[in-house]
Amino acid sequence: GLFVGVVPVALGMLFFPALRAAGPTATVFVLALTLGLLAFLLVDTMAEALEIAEGAAGPLAVPELVWLVALAACGGLFAASRRRGGALEPMALAAAIALGIGLHNLGEGLAIGSAFASGAAALGSFLVIGFTLHNITEGIGIVAPLTASRPSLPALAGLAALAGLPAVAGLWAGAFAFAPHWAALALAVGAGAILQVIVEVGLLIRRRPDDTASHAGSA
Repeated sequence: GLFVGVVPVALGMLFFPALRAAGPTATVFVLALTLGLLAFLLVDTMAEALEIAEGAAGPLAVPELVWLVALAACGGLFAASRRRGGALEPMALAAAIALGIGLHNLGEGLAIGSAFASGAAALGSFLVIGFTLHNITEGIGIVAPLTASRPSLPALAGLAALAGLPAVAGLWAGAFAFAPHWAALALAVGAGAILQVIVEVGLLIRRRPDDTASHAGSA
């Protein structure tokens, strides 16, 4: 779980000094890539949640509940982030990205744990390699909103843990106590969180060109 979640995210976050040195245009570019990554994660998470929900037993096989939980999670996160009004601060947005990615990584851990528990060692090993390579890009996306600030090392470590450790929990749950209905609901919450972060990143990209222009004018 650490190898799949925390290590690749931390490796991706090591690109932070390069992002700071590259300037605001590169930051907007990376944020746009992050937006695309999050959109992919949203579709992938919802598809997996719906597939798992259909495999639940009897009355628990309700795919419509996945959509309701995802929308409720998204609405709840929007309400929580807007209590003080305005857009999210850079560190808060980075934490929101890390949370959304972490909930998605929870689903990745569930997939790996259930594969090994069912005896499909080859599939589990393939998933470990694929998810590890993929999660490096997630670390880059987490630090992209922070290029205008100087976050502390403990703060960066906390973001890496928030995004990566859910993979550990998911792997254990998938290996020892996998239940389709709970897994589908967990992924639905993750999809709602990712949807909220997509909107926040989109708003940040809209503001960035104005910030760049103002800095150029003042210079």
